[in-house]
Amino acid sequence: MLATVDVTAQERSKPTVNASLIRGPYLQVATSNSIIIRWRTNTITRSVVTYGTTVENLDKKAEEPIRTFEHMVKLTGLSPHTKYYYSIGGGFADTLQSGPDNFFVTLPEPGTEGAYRIGVFGDCGNNSTRQRDVRDQVEKYVADKPMDAWILLGDNAYTYGQDPEFQEKFFNIYKDNLLKKYPLYPSPGNHDYNDLYQFKATAQTTHDIAYYKNFSMPTEGEAGGVPSHTQAFYSFDIGNIHFLSLDSYGKEDQATRMYDTAGAQVQWIKKDLEAFKNQKRGWVIAYWHHPPYTMGSHNSDHEGDLVKIRENFIQILERYGVDLILCGHSHLYERSRLMKGHYGMENTFDSAKHVLNHSTALYDGSANSCPYIKDENNQGTVYVVTGSAGASGRSQPTYPHDAFYYSNFEIGGASMLEVNGNRLELKWICADGQIRDHFVMMKDVNKHNVIRAKKGETVTLTASFEGNYKWNKSSATDRSIQVTAKAGKTVYEVTDPYSCLKDTFEVTVSK
Repeated sequence: MLATVDVTAQERSKPTVNASLIRGPYLQVATSNSIIIRWRTNTITRSVVTYGTTVENLDKKAEEPIRTFEHMVKLTGLSPHTKYYYSIGGGFADTLQSGPDNFFVTLPEPGTEGAYRIGVFGDCGNNSTRQRDVRDQVEKYVADKPMDAWILLGDNAYTYGQDPEFQEKFFNIYKDNLLKKYPLYPSPGNHDYNDLYQFKATAQTTHDIAYYKNFSMPTEGEAGGVPSHTQAFYSFDIGNIHFLSLDSYGKEDQATRMYDTAGAQVQWIKKDLEAFKNQKRGWVIAYWHHPPYTMGSHNSDHEGDLVKIRENFIQILERYGVDLILCGHSHLYERSRLMKGHYGMENTFDSAKHVLNHSTALYDGSANSCPYIKDENNQGTVYVVTGSAGASGRSQPTYPHDAFYYSNFEIGGASMLEVNGNRLELKWICADGQIRDHFVMMKDVNKHNVIRAKKGETVTLTASFEGNYKWNKSSATDRSIQVTAKAGKTVYEVTDPYSCLKDTFEVTVSK
């Protein structure tokens, strides 16, 4: 068990060790009260992290006593949603990295509503100009609105997922800003599984690949969700968002894949989603590598893995009301409307049957752009393929896929997920800085409220949605207003500027 202790002057005077930093630091398994910091050195040395809530006073220490090249230190007893600064090294006199850019923010307590931002990188690790351009634009975007975390959709290190490729094409690319500031929750792709014909079958079964050695995952439910007891798939919570990171390429029990509905992964998914459903809170987002729908660099009508995922697997997630599914593998961006029930080939897609909301969901005042609304039945899912954070793509003869509202293979990008209470927005940030697509989805809005009060009593009315507000009996533009109960019944209404949303409040005073 790692110990967290107060720092003493004696420890600060310990001699230096001649070590240099090769990899990291990078942040793993963040929770509301703990985090793991990892790094690699060129020589064997101690693993020490000093940290504190101000950069001038790193008054706490956590360490692992065994000398090693691969350093992994867990900080515990942290406060929820709190910013900490840190330094890494073998002790106080041999600091490898520190300063005002070395910080992290712990996650909020699970279930807590707030404003959260999560980056989404698919197929990023190829050491290309596109990869650097996308990285730079994401860093510009979050400069004044930081992320809470970021996720990987697989193919994190081309071409074979070997450790030197991870070093050159992933860790070296993201080391200066993203890795050391924002906790990372990965999922694997086929290239991460040593995608050489003579190796991949063994790797799929044994999971003896660099991916699992380079990353740490919350396998025991420490970040929320049901323990999976495996790095291949796991769940975690960021506030009121529940994430499932899944493995669409590896084999469990030496036999079953993600699309094998009787297999270990699917059985865990059902338990996890059932537990979350019973808690009745927030958003559910699942992500993995291979998409059920795409007509980019891959064809979801022709490739067996994609066909089986669509035919056998996604209906389980739809049944549990999963709100958003994020995938990579195909090197482009594709986004559906709110849909349900399409498990066949592209030519069987019928928008009248499978699309639940025909809006663009741009929510910008343009025609037919109101948000996707999930009602009390919680039906419908938005599917996004965002696999061009590094890799470049092409299109299939039937591009774009009929299930998608927007598709683009010509420029790369990463996605940014922004959740504020019961409002979810995803933006596609392109390599030139433009946001070429976005959509907004909401839950638990358009409410009718009946309020009984005494005459003259002050009543607070609060809109159910995040955004801008127009009240029918007040010039206020705040989300909440206070009114005085009058004799009889008075009906108050609040709408958004685009007339997409409306709450009513029936304030009644009994005789």
